[in-house]
Amino acid sequence: HKKGDVLGIARIAGIMAAKKTADLVPLCHPLALTKVSVDFVLDSETDSIHCRATVGTSGQTGVEMEALTAVQVTLLTIYDMCKAVDKGMTMTNIRLLEKAGGKSGHWQRN
Repeated sequence: HKKGDVLGIARIAGIMAAKKTADLVPLCHPLALTKVSVDFVLDSETDSIHCRATVGTSGQTGVEMEALTAVQVTLLTIYDMCKAVDKGMTMTNIRLLEKAGGKSGHWQRN
């Protein structure tokens, strides 16, 4: 892509967004994150990119807001970098897959 490495730049944007979640989401507590990763699966059959963020902290709280923020900003970055090629791109099915820690304990989507 003429703007550069789309997925590499998007990955960095997602990691940065996870670290800034408390600045973006009102009443979300700032957390010391110990891990943030953003991974992609490319699906050539559907011309789609699946994005998954994994976030960790040593604190006694969940980091689902940080993970969801990372995914959304990652996808927004991909859209921004590729909109000249296809303005009809959509971001769908953004959801929590699994959470461990915090008051509610472990949760996993069926």
